[in-house]
Amino acid sequence: MKSPSQKRSTAADKKRSALERMSLFLQPGPSGSSAKWSAMQSEYMLEIFRTAASHVPAYRTFLKERGTLSRTVNSIADFKKVPPMSKDNYLRKSAWEDLILPGALAGKPLVLSATSGSTGKPFYFPRTGATDEQSYVYHRTFLENSGLNPKEPTLVIVAFGMGVWIGGIITYEAFKRISDRDFPLTILTPGVNKKEIFEALREIGPQYTQLILCGYPPFVKDVIDDGPENGVTWKHFDMRVVCAAEGFSEEFRDYLMRKTGMKNPHRDVMNIYGSAELGTMATETPLSILIRHLSIAHPALFPALFSDATRLPTLAQFVPSFVSFEAVDNRIYATAGSALPLVRFDIGDHGGVLTYSEVKRICAAEGIDLKAEIKKAGIADTVRELPFVYVYERADLSTKLYGAIIFPEHIRHGLHSAELEPFVTGKFTMFTKHAENQDEYLEVNVELKDSVDGTHEIIAQIGLAIKQSLMQKSTEYHYLVGAMKDRVNPRVITWAHNHAEHFAHGTKHKWVKKA
Repeated sequence: MKSPSQKRSTAADKKRSALERMSLFLQPGPSGSSAKWSAMQSEYMLEIFRTAASHVPAYRTFLKERGTLSRTVNSIADFKKVPPMSKDNYLRKSAWEDLILPGALAGKPLVLSATSGSTGKPFYFPRTGATDEQSYVYHRTFLENSGLNPKEPTLVIVAFGMGVWIGGIITYEAFKRISDRDFPLTILTPGVNKKEIFEALREIGPQYTQLILCGYPPFVKDVIDDGPENGVTWKHFDMRVVCAAEGFSEEFRDYLMRKTGMKNPHRDVMNIYGSAELGTMATETPLSILIRHLSIAHPALFPALFSDATRLPTLAQFVPSFVSFEAVDNRIYATAGSALPLVRFDIGDHGGVLTYSEVKRICAAEGIDLKAEIKKAGIADTVRELPFVYVYERADLSTKLYGAIIFPEHIRHGLHSAELEPFVTGKFTMFTKHAENQDEYLEVNVELKDSVDGTHEIIAQIGLAIKQSLMQKSTEYHYLVGAMKDRVNPRVITWAHNHAEHFAHGTKHKWVKKA
């Protein structure tokens, strides 16, 4: 039996090991081979499985109900046979306290973040300081790669939604840790409030030479577009942008750079692949952005890298000892620790996972020398042979509006009101679209009943019912309305019964489409 001092020593060794892995990641230049990271990934996933199977009551029950004996899972091949978990078959089927490691509620400092999901009922995810520390690593690495000068006055504006949602709080925490350690920063947390952002930039902005603007991509775009008419000159700053919550095109990245005067497409804008469940899971890097550019420039490379060649995914790199990813039938599974361990968690996204070696080999097969392209792009100092995850958003399950997830159930509830029953069938198709000036909006195409015309009065009534339902069912959308008013009102288009454009008779209906 270990003495208290031995137990403290073991705990210190584990903590030191985790910090060493973080330190390794932060080192400039290559930090370990692709094979080394793959081995670490296998070791980490097995470690999280053993911890959950031994100590988490809900997970022991989950395995027992599926006939899985934890003692038979001894290799990564065994691990890949472990049944995947999801919100529906695990998180919402178990008592919340049974999902959490014993002693975590009383024995560890925790931060809770919430997501409402498709049911409208919030689920609360507890995270420990380790999750915030991992987010710190990713954000600190972005600063290192960005070329910003720690000796220059730097203002960070966190324009993600604040409150119970994870985006604003975890971003603040990451930059606060950076500032406390080795890169002094001034941090402002206005959330999704353009008035406060512009007031601050007018009043104190001139005192800063460097600016980092963080937020949902369409909101960041809105802030940048509206800056000049609110007295803000973006080119006054050496500027960088951090985004999260949804993917965007390279045209969108170029647009932001043109409007702000940012110069380096590989270093100046980072998109994060994150979630309420696990925090900052993976991020774009100069290398992943370069590979996206190469896949666009070389048509044969695109389908060789990405399994769905019809749309460009978000491509990010991840540290396997933070969160590890698998892809099974194009579905992304995530495994990670924290107070609520998740093992082979079906996060709801589609995509794939590639090692650095695989990407290099695929490029070579298409006649592309990745090392030479890295040198040409001037990013050799940033390259790490970390694995990649590429992600397509949930095309058939939801869409996003300024970072808020919009589920079909939210729209359907509004259309099923008694007032609309004489006019609509209840069928609809929704898109997130962008206007010519790149403003984002939600378009809802609604099927009318036979012999009903879509008058202005009926369209207005439908729009109001949908908005009211969204505000009732989605706390995220309700927050957007408070911050952005009528700019997030749904745009309703009505269609004749069985119209071939969206409601052809006899075909499987799609509630959500990509614009």
